Amino acid sequence: MALKLWNTLTRRKEAFTPLDLRNVRLYVCGPTVYDRAHIGNARPVIVFDLLFRLLRHLYGADHVTYIRNITDVDDKINARAAEQGVPIGELTEATTRQFHEDIAALGVLPPTAEPRATEHVPAMIAMIARLIAQGFAYEAEGHVLFHVPAMADYGRLSGRSLEEMIAGARVDVAPYKRDPMDFVLWKPSAPELPGWDSPWGRGRPGWHIECSAMSWQHLGEVFDIHGGGIDLVFPHHENEIAQSRSAFGTPVMARVWMHNGFLQVEGEKMAKSAGNFVTIHELLNTAQFGGRKWNGRVLRLAMLMTHYHQPIDWTVRRLDEAQSRLDGWLGPVVSRGVPGKVKVPDELIEILQDDLNTPEALLVLDRLVAKKNSPNEQDDPGAAADALAEALCWLGLASEEDFAGAKRARDKLRAKLEADYDIAARVAERTAARRRKDFATADRIRAELEAEGIQLMDTRDPETGELVTTWESKP
Repeated sequence: MALKLWNTLTRRKEAFTPLDLRNVRLYVCGPTVYDRAHIGNARPVIVFDLLFRLLRHLYGADHVTYIRNITDVDDKINARAAEQGVPIGELTEATTRQFHEDIAALGVLPPTAEPRATEHVPAMIAMIARLIAQGFAYEAEGHVLFHVPAMADYGRLSGRSLEEMIAGARVDVAPYKRDPMDFVLWKPSAPELPGWDSPWGRGRPGWHIECSAMSWQHLGEVFDIHGGGIDLVFPHHENEIAQSRSAFGTPVMARVWMHNGFLQVEGEKMAKSAGNFVTIHELLNTAQFGGRKWNGRVLRLAMLMTHYHQPIDWTVRRLDEAQSRLDGWLGPVVSRGVPGKVKVPDELIEILQDDLNTPEALLVLDRLVAKKNSPNEQDDPGAAADALAEALCWLGLASEEDFAGAKRARDKLRAKLEADYDIAARVAERTAARRRKDFATADRIRAELEAEGIQLMDTRDPETGELVTTWESKP
């Protein structure tokens, strides 16, 4: 089966054909690093991590380039740094580190590269200069703006007319704008704010030009897939397209645009004002949601249980269900230790090739559990368990360390039981020696055990008068 993906740009599911089979290219908008990532931010990270895994499986790990950027220059960052009284660089470094820690717990692979906006300002300046030279942008009062009416089919991604976009957008009204929809490519910076020298004075880039420049530098003028949350379709992705196509004269920026659906919490839109703002860190490390801490792979599974197109209601009930399902899959296999190297089940891959149909794909794991437990002689329980383990690892829902850790724990327990059995046998041998008044043998056994850190305690049963020996390990 060929890979099929829903393309926001064309509004249909299409067979995916890479521009270059030797280098399949994917760009996803990453975090603006001014605060802890919330659970809504986690959804595109998980969705496009799964797509990355699937592309690597289909085309080879060395033939897929996945770029997920870091936005480290932004007005929100400036405001938060001022609010906390810390240098901007200190804030962005700390928040980037926190982001990496949080998503690592979600079983996410690192992207091929993670460019930072501040490292690509020269490329942004070069793109802006091209847009001015080609009549798509203009300078006004220290600002450079993209002139939206200069692009005939602006709005194609979102499917909105200019009138609809003006009505639905927070249009920044400024006297230097030629058109209300024109958006900022470059703006002046005050001395205390980050800034770079440019042909238009010291300033900093607008948000949209950052992603256009970074994707251009790492993936080229046209690439295969651009992803992100549905909230980014307009204006961010619409404006990225306008900048990149106008600068390079291309019919598209990315051939496929993919967007995951919205996330709400317990039936309501997530907002700090509503008191239901949930960060990844809080879910992992505190008991604020559902009265317990949650394993990162439970959070990952809770995302994958819904198709990425659909909205998600993030509830305690959903997490409980995910916990139960994951336990049901891990239970039959984790005690086996590290699984034998087997293929990822073909059925799993085939289902995921249908636009990442994760709800259906997860049923494959249920069927493998059934085969593992099947009384049917035609089913191979060991092969089913290994396939289940491989599928869990491939999906990011388990790791080989999980299985290795279980084996170590099992081996440790077995060793303890064997040691306890040996001690009990030697204590019984000493008791028998004492009964036959072979005190030399009894003293020798006591001395040997004490040398191994085992202390014997002799008491008499008050009812029978029989000698009773107990033991404990010395600390």
